[in-house]
Amino acid sequence: MRDFANTTQAQAWNGYEGAHWAAHQDRWDAVNAGFNQPLLDAAAIQAGERVLDIGCGAGATTRLAARAAGQGQALGLDLSAPMLERARARAARENIPNVSFTHGDAQVHPLPPAGFDIAISRFGIMFFADPVAAFTNIATALRPGGRIAFLSAAEPEGNQWLEALAALGDILPLRGFGAPGEPGMFSLADPGTATDLLARAGFRDVRAEHVEAHGTWGRDAQDATAFLLDSGPVRHLMGQADPGTRDRARSRLTQWLRPYETGDALRLRGTGWLLTATAPAPAAG
Repeated sequence: MRDFANTTQAQAWNGYEGAHWAAHQDRWDAVNAGFNQPLLDAAAIQAGERVLDIGCGAGATTRLAARAAGQGQALGLDLSAPMLERARARAARENIPNVSFTHGDAQVHPLPPAGFDIAISRFGIMFFADPVAAFTNIATALRPGGRIAFLSAAEPEGNQWLEALAALGDILPLRGFGAPGEPGMFSLADPGTATDLLARAGFRDVRAEHVEAHGTWGRDAQDATAFLLDSGPVRHLMGQADPGTRDRARSRLTQWLRPYETGDALRLRGTGWLLTATAPAPAAG
């Protein structure tokens, strides 16, 4: 992967993880859909604007941005070829002509200088090997005074899906989600870390707003349990466990999730940091 600096993530998102997300994209979109409106409100996309969607995945937020931009354009950039294949098919099926997708690493991908008015991301910015390099590259792709609206995962304890998995700690030794300041999905969970990285990349007026939303994880506790145990590091641990351990994990997780069943859906709270900033203007003189 010559044009990918973040090779570890590129391998994961072009392997099982990317294939899993692509195959279950409707479910992952249901998990994260509650964050769409806060992101779009912060982005305030205007008709005719050019939008860059970082870590776009299967393109749900890119399609929303394209609709908001009207006669403008929306470009989704992601490491995962399987998810981009799904993104292109969905955009074609929905007949959205002003959206396109590119396979690349935001840390090093040659984006057009000053080619966009705004960059957005829904949980696509937490896995950079070099966040300052990535945010600097994004900044150069924005016109002077352009803006960003990014969502990153907030404190782990604010996310009920992780609380549910933590209840399995004596059955499955769960690791691999990362912690604030370390590589992984919670790398930007400390807002000071996130805002400092953006400032070091040249952004101005950097702000972090705490947001939360409920997402749908399944039809009921049993369905949500199957989904959670077949995702990410948990799937690997389940594959290594003996049948009795797997049965105990399923039973305990199902019971833990029962109180969150509501009608025909099981919903859990998630939290995030909504990061906004302005791209630097050119130096005077």
